[in-house]
Amino acid sequence: MADSTLGTPEQLRDPDYTPAMAQAVPLGIQHVLAMFASNVTPAILVAGAAGFGFGSNSADFPTMIYMIQMSMLFAGIATLFQALGMGPIGARLPIVQGTSFAFLPVMIPAVAGLGVAGLGGLMTGILFGGIFHFFLGSFIGRIRFALPPLVTGLIVLMIGLALVKVGVQYAAGGVPLMGKPAFGSMAMWGPALVVICVTLALKFFTKGMASVAAVLIGMLAGYAVAYFMGQVSFGNVGNAAMFELPMPFKWGFEWNSAIIIGMCFMAFISAVETVGDVSGITKGGAGREATDKEITGATYADGLGTAVAGIFGGLPNTSFSQNVGLVSMTGVMSRRVVAIGAVFLVVCGLIPKVGAIVSTIPTHVLGGGVIVMFGMVCAAGINMLSDVNWNRRNMVIFAISLSVGLGLQLVPEALQHLDGTMKILMVSGLLPAAVLAIVLNQVLPEELGE
Repeated sequence: MADSTLGTPEQLRDPDYTPAMAQAVPLGIQHVLAMFASNVTPAILVAGAAGFGFGSNSADFPTMIYMIQMSMLFAGIATLFQALGMGPIGARLPIVQGTSFAFLPVMIPAVAGLGVAGLGGLMTGILFGGIFHFFLGSFIGRIRFALPPLVTGLIVLMIGLALVKVGVQYAAGGVPLMGKPAFGSMAMWGPALVVICVTLALKFFTKGMASVAAVLIGMLAGYAVAYFMGQVSFGNVGNAAMFELPMPFKWGFEWNSAIIIGMCFMAFISAVETVGDVSGITKGGAGREATDKEITGATYADGLGTAVAGIFGGLPNTSFSQNVGLVSMTGVMSRRVVAIGAVFLVVCGLIPKVGAIVSTIPTHVLGGGVIVMFGMVCAAGINMLSDVNWNRRNMVIFAISLSVGLGLQLVPEALQHLDGTMKILMVSGLLPAAVLAIVLNQVLPEELGE
């Protein structure tokens, strides 16, 4: 419930209203706390998959630190695009931007072992995916008919299922390798379980800031346990600079059709998610439907934020659903409150020491957090599917799409004879599942549902 000292109910529903700074600053920081762990985690996972993270040579850690920096910096910049607006760009609503887990099933295979595209190819894909996302703003409202809850819920569920393996691997100590006997030991699982237990306790038995930032606080608790177990090293923090500007095309420009197509596909999914978030913001915070101008502006801001991030080594940006819930909880619709949080992110993104401190989080502590976060992605998909009329027709569509998509995730060797581009697009399972669900939903007769 909103604090009555913030303003009248009419003022709180006005995106242009700004509370007093003594109240606006804590509210802005609260938005950052709600999204911080989810925003920087993809950068850590992608850097680790590319060989620049856990267990790699300490000389490689600047790459991970830089990617964490860019996650914070461009989440802040994209949030400013979204909240303050720039011409037709931006919904001018209290929408917080950040890196979505939805892109990980495409990004991790793209850089794993540097054998497919590497960071140069990935960033080029992000750039073109952002440009494609930007142009989706021109007609996103006209194609929503093809994306009912059956399709969107299935896609979100598939994204979560593609990620849960990563969460368990990290909680157990990273990728299981020969000569790594600690993998799966209680020394690894102990701090991870602390993260999970503290997160659940805060989420269900507290209110306000503690509940909103439950995952972040849980990770801090697991981090403290890991520290006292001697599992945290600050060796790289002292070597990190106090200030650094982003570098355009830091890893070069490398064309890879599979990554570009994959990023464009995920941009489409992200655009649909943003439409839902904009609607959730206006309904939960202002009690009204979102306008076409707000939805179009939000999609433009998503695309621009992603394209600019890709140029400088950042990851794709999209609206953060947890912050939509936070607006509903606080009742404060002020976009300037969100802008204050965005400025905080921008400042942190220009200070490499912040990224260096984040990079000291042990693999298994991060794993405890992502088990919760990736599980929530699955739960979000199931929640969307709860709106489906589960007649015979829809069950057939769901069954075939899920079986093919999940099956290809589990047995990628089934596609060993495909060429590189098509194989990358198919083995994640997301593209075939989505295409099947969309096509079947359009061509199967409604009579099948009887």
